[in-house]
Amino acid sequence: MNTATMRATPWGWLSLALVAWVAAYASLLPFANFVIALFGLTRATHLGEALHFFVYDTPKVLLLLTGVVFVMGVIHTFVTPERTRALLAGRRLGIGNVMAASLGVVTPFCSCSAVPLFIGFLSAGVPLGVTFSFLIAAPMVNEIALALLFGLFGWKVAALYLGLGLSVAIVAGLVIGRIGMEPHLEDWVRQMQSSQSANYEAGQLTWPERIDAGVAHVKEIVGRVWRWVLLGIAVGAAIHGYVPQDLLASIMGRDAPWWSLPAAVLLGVPMYSNAAGIIPVVEALLGKGAALGTVLAFMMSVIALSLPEIIILRKVLKLRLIVTFVGVVGLGILIVGYLFNVII
Repeated sequence: MNTATMRATPWGWLSLALVAWVAAYASLLPFANFVIALFGLTRATHLGEALHFFVYDTPKVLLLLTGVVFVMGVIHTFVTPERTRALLAGRRLGIGNVMAASLGVVTPFCSCSAVPLFIGFLSAGVPLGVTFSFLIAAPMVNEIALALLFGLFGWKVAALYLGLGLSVAIVAGLVIGRIGMEPHLEDWVRQMQSSQSANYEAGQLTWPERIDAGVAHVKEIVGRVWRWVLLGIAVGAAIHGYVPQDLLASIMGRDAPWWSLPAAVLLGVPMYSNAAGIIPVVEALLGKGAALGTVLAFMMSVIALSLPEIIILRKVLKLRLIVTFVGVVGLGILIVGYLFNVII
């Protein structure tokens, strides 16, 4: 079918694409199970778990990236970056950061899955500090961790975790926003931000043109970052299958020296998991006598400062901004860990 015919029936093609996207997303787990079975492996083995993780997470992140970037591309044709920036920038008491962090809490994303929305927000002209509040909160504070803490320690501990996690996301976003790190976005991101208002005038395009804009957005962004997604998840999958629980438990004990908490955070960064994947490790560590604050700090570093996430972000952020992001969030995680160790 030629381009003119496709443009004449945009809703039909968009509906087919949506059905295909949903079907592909719903098939991720069965497909991953099929692949490891094809190689004669099971998830009970280190290699089988690593391969399953890679086969499941790679298309998941790419599907999320494609879907979010397409939607943001269509939104661009209605709301210019200048209007979006004006809406969220300059709010008193960091209201934009609070809104972004709160959105992060209710989105069930791991760090790599949150990156597509982060990129979409940046391309829409949302201020850098606000986007970081979302990127930090999405994996760090989630309903699974809250449910675990509520079940093990009661609502006061769960509420403390929620409050401290949100505080880290909001304050870190405010700090990054206030120190003016926008020049340390990669050049292609800043060029895309500055060109959006020149490309579209809200209300002047037809729906086929808006859909074309979304497709062009996907080609521009996904075409640049997909290799980094593969690399990041490959690293995470390799580590995910070989979590050294006994070594971690020996470092995180209640009677361990002061440096055990920073060591736990450093050990967590190279690993990669979402909250559901790290919870069994957390429960095992607590069962072996590890300190709660140290274990929480470890969990936060795994899901909010993962090495795969950093690898993917390197295509979007320059090195200085990545170092600033890791430093600010790492400091917040340390504070949360020490507070929990003192209070509990």
